[in-house]
Amino acid sequence: MINVHELLRLSSVPRIGPQKIRALIAHFKTPDDVFHASARELMTVPGIDKKLASNILHHTTEEKFADEQLKRLNKLGGRIITLWDKEYPDLLRKIYDPPAFLFILGKFREADARSLALVGTRHPTPYGHSVAESLTRDLAQHSITIISGLARGVDTIVHSTALKCGTRTIAVIGSGLDVPYPPENKKLMEHIAEEGAVISEFPMGTKPDAPNFPRRNRIISGLSLGTIVVESAEDGGALITASTALDQDREVFAVPGNITEKRSNGPNKLIREGRAKLITNAQDIFDELASQLHLSFDQNDINLNIDLTPTEQLLFQFLSDDPIHIDTLSEKTEISTSDALVTLLSLEFKGIVRQLPGKSFVRA
Repeated sequence: MINVHELLRLSSVPRIGPQKIRALIAHFKTPDDVFHASARELMTVPGIDKKLASNILHHTTEEKFADEQLKRLNKLGGRIITLWDKEYPDLLRKIYDPPAFLFILGKFREADARSLALVGTRHPTPYGHSVAESLTRDLAQHSITIISGLARGVDTIVHSTALKCGTRTIAVIGSGLDVPYPPENKKLMEHIAEEGAVISEFPMGTKPDAPNFPRRNRIISGLSLGTIVVESAEDGGALITASTALDQDREVFAVPGNITEKRSNGPNKLIREGRAKLITNAQDIFDELASQLHLSFDQNDINLNIDLTPTEQLLFQFLSDDPIHIDTLSEKTEISTSDALVTLLSLEFKGIVRQLPGKSFVRA
């Protein structure tokens, strides 16, 4: 078990970051042992030079820092999860540069292994707002944990919709847990902490400075099996999250947008360059990640709550995962081709049928 007080002490040493903390603990096993090592022993660890070894042995303010951090965290009702704890998310542990520890309000659950990130612009168009809501609702139907960054715009829409739908959501912020940002999302942050989790790798009291957010973004993508970009400028933060996802060998999905709208330039560019898969609905994501999300598409069970007309029921019962052509379907059901196409379109709108090229159909 890692002593979090000593880990905080170690993290406060000048020039120490997550990578060096991981290297030191891999070598010495605990932060306590790091502080009891000699300078010569410390310098056997890759990345630890004479100056840094001296900082570790002679840094004088780390005790006060650790005490203050724990005091502020306890007052907020939060705690620290370390890289060496069982609760630390496996997906995040696998990235190149995982945080050595996380400040957390709420808790992680095993179900969070089935998670997707949904990110986008702080100023979405009505189209972007609608798409973010509908994608979140569809993902929520399959109890998928939604990850985002609590920023204005798409992030706020995603978190709020997830909570309304009763699915778990995790917010990764670029400030200390006691510095809600943006300030107007304080209540939302509290609600997320009750139903899911709010996390940060930044010490208590850290302000939301611009350099924090690219580091925050690698955690958003690192917690997720895939990242979905709704709307973003070409240089927007959502594009940074997409890039970190690709670096982490995770899937990236992008919703295409109006070619005359700057907020669509980011996802359109990702698609054009082949860096993201074009999606128009949640099913496109499920087609790519069904096995990783452990989804079962037994529509006989999934669609019990969907009201179907007698004609829709008849057509649906002849559909399966194997494509069937409209002419064959019309022949088997004795419904005219034109009427069958109209009914199948209705079933597509209900999200339970999908049309393939060549007028063939399958269950969605």
